Amino acid sequence: MSETDTGETKFEVRYSCLRCGTETTNEELSRLPEIKCICGYRVFVKMRPLIVKRIKAV
Repeated sequence: MSETDTGETKFEVRYSCLRCGTETTNEELSRLPEIKCICGYRVFVKMRPLIVKRIKAV
C-alpha cells in the first residue's frame, strides 16, 4: 500500500502466472508490449490480498 500526493491510498495488485507461479505487479505488466510471463504463458491469476476482511454476522 502506498500513498499518492493527493492523500489517496493505492493498493498494489499482484498477479501470478498460472503455469510457473512467477509473481508480478500490474505496473510491471503495463510496461510490456504484450501481457506475457517470462515462461511465455499468457494466463495470470489475481492473488488475494494479505488483509483479511471480517464482517459481523447480522
